[in-house]
Amino acid sequence: MTQREVTPTVRTGASEAMLREYYERRAPEYERIYQRPERQTDLACLRRAIAHRFAELNVLDVACGTGYWTACFAGHARSVVGVDANPAVLDIARGKALARTRFTLGDALLLSERLGRFDAAFVGFWWSHVPKRDLERFVESLHQLLRPGARVVLLDNLFVPGSSTPIVENDDQGDAWQERVLSDGSRHRVLKNFPQYEDLMALVGPRSSSTHWWRLDYYWWFDYTLP
Repeated sequence: MTQREVTPTVRTGASEAMLREYYERRAPEYERIYQRPERQTDLACLRRAIAHRFAELNVLDVACGTGYWTACFAGHARSVVGVDANPAVLDIARGKALARTRFTLGDALLLSERLGRFDAAFVGFWWSHVPKRDLERFVESLHQLLRPGARVVLLDNLFVPGSSTPIVENDDQGDAWQERVLSDGSRHRVLKNFPQYEDLMALVGPRSSSTHWWRLDYYWWFDYTLP
């Protein structure tokens, strides 16, 4: 599908509200995306890679959702705090009863210092939902909660034609938009960007002492260490 340029119809505040409504409605079916047959090889690799990545560390799980990925590493971490703005997904996450894990309501875009200080952070499938103009602010709010030498893992989607939901708009802020349809038939406009390695390095590289990029068929992984 050819992308088309349009005048933006949604501002940041409105897009946040729309995203929260979308995930509230999607909560019961959120993890179905991880059942797609063509993605199982990638997902198995990622689950193995992340299982011990945070071993014995105090981890902040940003925009933790239903806790699907939290469950992959919580058993090896010293402690985990998962934060999300949506009570519906947090209810599902808490139902997993993960050891040494606490889930709390909060703004993932502007993280509160009240969450504490951490040795590591996991940002799974959130980076792509942050408006480009807000990414630097997000990174700054994340880093203020991390100790020197902290480890950060970013995990998100690659755009794969025929598998990914098509982009229907690109606004004049450089953000991409999808239209997603839930099982109840409701349609939702969702901001969804697909950054390149160069985009991540431009923002995070100068703030890190080491980086690692891993590209699979359907997902990308970018981890880095703070000085």
